[in-house]
Amino acid sequence: MSRRRVVVTGVGAIAPNGIGMAAYRQALKAGKSGITWHEPLKKLNFASQIGGTPPIEVDDILKTIPETDFNKLNEAMVYSTLAAVECARSSGVEIDLLKGYSQSPVDWDSGAFIGCGIGGMDTLFEELGPVMAEAESQDPGRGTAAMGTDIVPKVMGSSVSVAVGKFLGLGGQTCTNSSACNTGTEAIFEGFKNIQLGFAESMYVGGAEGSHYGTWAGFDAMRDVLCSKFNDMPEKGSQPMGAGACGFVPGSGAAVLRIESLESAQKRGAKILCELVAAYCNSGGQRDGGTMTFPNAEGVARCIRRVIKDSGISPSEISLINGHLTSTTADPREVGSWIKALELPLDKFPRIQSTKSMIGHTLGAAGALESAAVVDQLSAGYIHPSINSENVHPEIRKVEASIPHALEERPLEYVIKASFGFGDVNGCLLFRRWNGK
Repeated sequence: MSRRRVVVTGVGAIAPNGIGMAAYRQALKAGKSGITWHEPLKKLNFASQIGGTPPIEVDDILKTIPETDFNKLNEAMVYSTLAAVECARSSGVEIDLLKGYSQSPVDWDSGAFIGCGIGGMDTLFEELGPVMAEAESQDPGRGTAAMGTDIVPKVMGSSVSVAVGKFLGLGGQTCTNSSACNTGTEAIFEGFKNIQLGFAESMYVGGAEGSHYGTWAGFDAMRDVLCSKFNDMPEKGSQPMGAGACGFVPGSGAAVLRIESLESAQKRGAKILCELVAAYCNSGGQRDGGTMTFPNAEGVARCIRRVIKDSGISPSEISLINGHLTSTTADPREVGSWIKALELPLDKFPRIQSTKSMIGHTLGAAGALESAAVVDQLSAGYIHPSINSENVHPEIRKVEASIPHALEERPLEYVIKASFGFGDVNGCLLFRRWNGK
C-alpha cells in the first residue's frame, strides 16, 4: 500500500512567551523566556513557585471566542480553540467565530487529534469541588443541581478536541489522546497515520494544557522533579543541558498544526510550510532501565532509528534536533540516546536545542509547541537559541559545539523532534523543508 505524502499548511500557538505565531517566533528568535514567578504558589507553600503561562487576558480571548461559548470552556479548551482558529486561518480557511459558526458546513475530510495531559483541573477545583462541598455541608437536599449543565463537557478527557471539532466543524475522527509528556507528539503521529491511510485529507493535531495549580501540585510533591532553586530568577529556572539544571519548570498553553495530504494542499492552493516525512511512537516496556519516570534507552534509540529508516535519509542530512530536554537529570541520558541512535562522529553531530528553555515543560502541549517551533524554523530559516545552557552539563560537553547559544539564521533541510513521557513512552517526528517538490 503506497503511503501518501503529508505536509504542514497551518500552525497556531498560545505559548508562555508569545500569543500567536508571530509573537512566538519573535520570542524564540530573541531567546525570550516566558517563565515567571507565581505568588499563589508561594501562598500554597509550593517548593517551586515559577512556571510558564500564556500572557493572555479575558478581553483578548473574547476577540476570538464568543462570550457565551467562553463561559462553557475550561482553560485548556480555551487554549486549544485559540490555537486551532489561528492554525485554520493560517492554512487558508476563513473562520470567524464571532460571526457565527454553527451554520457552516461540516468539513467531512478533516478531523483532529488534540492531546491533553491533565485536563479540567480548573473546573474540578474551582467549580465541581466547592459546589459539592457546599451542598453536602449546607444543603444536602440540593445535591448536584448547583453545578449546572456544563460540568461534564469541561472535565471529560476529550474536552480539548471536542472544542476544536465544534468550532471548526470537523467531520473526521476527532479525538483526545493522553500519553504524559509525549502527548503532543503522539497526537501528530496519530493524525499523520489518518492521512497516510486515506481516512482524512487533513487533520488538526497538537496538544493543550492548563495552568491550574492542581496540575502542578503532584509534581511539586515529588520534590527534586520541579525546579525550586530559582524562585527569585524565574527566567533562569529552565536550564536544559545546563550544569545548573535542577528540575523542570511547569508550563501551559497549546499549539495546533494543520497537516494534510500533499494532493489536498496542492488542489486548494494552500501555502506549504514544510513536509512531515516520518513519524513513530513506541514504548520501552519499563524494562532495562526504563521506569515510570525514566525511559528505556534502547526504546528511545529504536524510536529515533525507525523514523530515520522510514524517511529514507541518512542521519548526516539532519540539520537540527529539537529534543525533549527538560532541565532534569534525564538530559544527559537523552543526549546519549541521540548519539547512540544517529551513530555520527561527534564533530558531525547536528545542532541540538531545547524549546523548553524558554517556555518550560508544558506537559501535554510540549510536543505540539515544540513542533510549532520546528515548523517555523524550517519555513523561516533559523535556529532559535537554547538559553541557560552556556555552562554545559559535564556529561554533555562532548557535543557542546552543537548547542546554539544565539540565533542562527540559515536554511535548514531536515529537523527531527522527539518527546519522551512518564510511563516510558516515546515519540519522534521528522520534518523537511518544503522546496516545491
